[in-house]
Amino acid sequence: MSTENILAAGTQMGEVELLVRDLDLMTRFYHEAVTLDVQQAEGDTVILGRDGISALKLRRETDLPPLRPGDAGLYHSALLFPDQSSLALAVATVASREPHSFSGSADHLYSEAFYFDDPEGNGLELYRDRPRDQWTYEAGGRIRGATLPLDPNAFLRTHLTEDVIAAPPREGMTLGHIHLQVGNLDQARSFYVDTLGFEIKTELPQALFISAGGYHHHIGMNTWRSNGAGPRAATFGLGIVDITVPARVDIDALASRLTFAGIQFGFDGQTLLFEDPWKTKLRVRAAELS
Repeated sequence: MSTENILAAGTQMGEVELLVRDLDLMTRFYHEAVTLDVQQAEGDTVILGRDGISALKLRRETDLPPLRPGDAGLYHSALLFPDQSSLALAVATVASREPHSFSGSADHLYSEAFYFDDPEGNGLELYRDRPRDQWTYEAGGRIRGATLPLDPNAFLRTHLTEDVIAAPPREGMTLGHIHLQVGNLDQARSFYVDTLGFEIKTELPQALFISAGGYHHHIGMNTWRSNGAGPRAATFGLGIVDITVPARVDIDALASRLTFAGIQFGFDGQTLLFEDPWKTKLRVRAAELS
């Protein structure tokens, strides 16, 4: 892929929108258990994040079907914490307030991750990255990952100190990545890599991990339980996924690639809005225009 067709190194995830049945219940989970701040609450919408940076938007809907396990859609959203201490505090708070939500943990070599399910069944990952100089690289700049055991109790004993509990850290948390269920990895590669301009960082028989700027992944995609899934109808769960690129020139370049690929999009002067092959809505905005 030529450099002009690659997303800029400063590309980051913005926020992920969840369409929910019970706005009050979901707000309590993400605010009180996951420890996100309520940044805005207006009508049927609540926006949560930390330190002025939004990560999650909850939007109440009243008449949508649930996402079925084999459908395309959200596998999990992933909140990135700056260090082990802040991650440990969040994990401990979720585990104490919503103990049945815990679904697993793993050492991925480049990160340490803990997995939960929110009250409406949306997957959630809380994680922290190891420093990049500790990542293991393979041919072509790809990153070696793994799924190794990570003892949550040992992690909390080591990193949940009295100082952290006494002065809870509030800065540095962002939406690090999202992970999608898709119907076909070749189709996903064509759309997300060849057209949008993400780069492949890890590739498995049934999963693909892509990013901009050398990150381990901004978007993960798998067919573990959704192989062959077609375009999804509107359901509870995943709404719009926001991606932030550095500058207006990056918006213009992406619009050109979408046009060349015959992909319809909307442009309001600041953001591009379009759908992937499974009708997941993606919105791309430029940081310099925000």
